[in-house]
Amino acid sequence: MKLIVDAGNTSIKLAVFDKENLLFDNTIDRIRFVDEVKSIFNFYPKITRAIVSAVGHLDKKDILALSVFCKVHVLDHTSKIPFKNSYATPQTLGVDRIALATAAFYFNSTANTLVIDSGTCITYDMVNDYGEYLGGAISPGIKMRYKALNNQTDKLPLLELDDPIDIIGNSTQTSIHSGVVNGITAEIDGVIDQYQKRFKDLTVILTGGDAQFLSKRLKNTIFADSKFLLKGLNFLLEYNKR
Repeated sequence: MKLIVDAGNTSIKLAVFDKENLLFDNTIDRIRFVDEVKSIFNFYPKITRAIVSAVGHLDKKDILALSVFCKVHVLDHTSKIPFKNSYATPQTLGVDRIALATAAFYFNSTANTLVIDSGTCITYDMVNDYGEYLGGAISPGIKMRYKALNNQTDKLPLLELDDPIDIIGNSTQTSIHSGVVNGITAEIDGVIDQYQKRFKDLTVILTGGDAQFLSKRLKNTIFADSKFLLKGLNFLLEYNKR
């Protein structure tokens, strides 16, 4: 069995795999990490290996605590990858994007695949039908857009995500919701359209915390898989076993 640790910008996702079968996953606050790890190993004592993917901050003491229970691989740019990496600066490529590209390669090794991860940031990652990672794009996520409108102005309020009733907002609040939600869906659909013009038979995977909310609002055909990054990390752990 394997433990997957995905430390993002706002939370930590933990998952347990038995080969390719996902047995357990949970999202926790960073301060609960050690306690949750202890609980997982009590319930799954057959875990022998773990992989840590840290986009956000994860203390070395937390990794050391994890290493008490099993062998730990900390994912970085020197880790072995199954695809050809054509990114101009591979040492700066985020480990989350490495995991997403890996999942895309394993599930569609001979297909053009665009992975869109809608979390704190929205990332776009392209793996072509030659198994080559080309790169993509990074833009602000939904919550970041709400926060930016509040932080960068004097009077606009900080709002929680809500589905706009109409494209035309008739108040400050409904205008903000319209701008954020409709703006982000128009961006994603527009990016997909551009990729479809360049790559034939494009498969689009939507994942991340906001995937379910966004998938209902996109006009393009996509496959939503909220566990896609975890699956990529599971594949990477097995690949680096060698």
